[in-house]
Amino acid sequence: MKLIISILALLVLAGLLVLTSASSGLGLSKFNDPYYYVKHQIIYGLPLGLLGFLFFYSLSPTALRRLALPFLLAGIVLLILVFTPLGFHSGGADRWIKAGPITFQPSEFLKIGFVLYIAAWLAKTRERSRAFLAGFLPFFIVLAIIAGLLLKQPATSTMVILMITAFSMYFASGARFLYVLAASVAGILILSLIIYFTPYRRERIMNFLNPDENPETTGYQRSQAETAIGAGGLFGAGFGKSIIKTSLPEPVGDSIFAVLAEEIGFAGVLVLLALFTTLIIATLRRAARLRDKFSQLTLVGFAALIGIQVFVHIGANTGLLPVTGIPLPFVSFGGTSLAVFISIGGILTRLTR
Repeated sequence: MKLIISILALLVLAGLLVLTSASSGLGLSKFNDPYYYVKHQIIYGLPLGLLGFLFFYSLSPTALRRLALPFLLAGIVLLILVFTPLGFHSGGADRWIKAGPITFQPSEFLKIGFVLYIAAWLAKTRERSRAFLAGFLPFFIVLAIIAGLLLKQPATSTMVILMITAFSMYFASGARFLYVLAASVAGILILSLIIYFTPYRRERIMNFLNPDENPETTGYQRSQAETAIGAGGLFGAGFGKSIIKTSLPEPVGDSIFAVLAEEIGFAGVLVLLALFTTLIIATLRRAARLRDKFSQLTLVGFAALIGIQVFVHIGANTGLLPVTGIPLPFVSFGGTSLAVFISIGGILTRLTR
């Protein structure tokens, strides 16, 4: 437990430091305040995250299990509300809800209820995960509903992360490998069709496959991110000395890893990755020693969620994956994302106590 708390504290602190540097130029040009973004993160994301941490840490596994369905339903309702007048449209997407001065992203909040519900559902009986009609089919239907709502926003990358997380939990619950394989193949085929028949998604994949075709237009973000990472070398240019962050799209969000790599270099990136890796391994090791199936699957789910999201964010910056709008956990700007991951830290700490 102490190890997990220490890593969480270091990740939050490192995130605030990185954001301070990455956002200084953007904050100065847009709001005449180089510390605008980090102050926003501290005022909105950090307090809510700490409250969430304390709330979930105070709950027993039984209480968490009882709250799983209400949290999932609340997340689904919030996903639907983005398509109402409460929704906030930006950048061609409906991913936010605006209530007065507060804007938040329901898909981030959904992550908690989603993992808790899948864990509670799979833990009910061992036979459930191995049966087709009573297990696999209802599991697939629930995922399809949530995937449809996320694709509608659109939040394709978030949908993919949640689906992979769910399949990881399903496999860990003792499901038949054939079901997991069949669901994975079906999911890939459906996603491929969606990409093919959606022009902007298809264009993004084509840009990924042909990165040098339009380096100044559609391939600009990837090109600049790779240049920043390469410029960092072994030990980096130094804190606050990133040059390319002024020309990077979304230097405080989608591209923050590139800024971080330019300033702290390969050695610094290894330290950050070591923190994430240690957090995930410590969580999984504790899960392997627990007898309570719900607690086991919850830890597996959140470890998978964090690991997959880190991989997707870094992969998009290094050219391993198509460019996405996925934030780096604990680091990227976004009060909702920071609050949710600190809250998840409360669940991890409680279940590994």
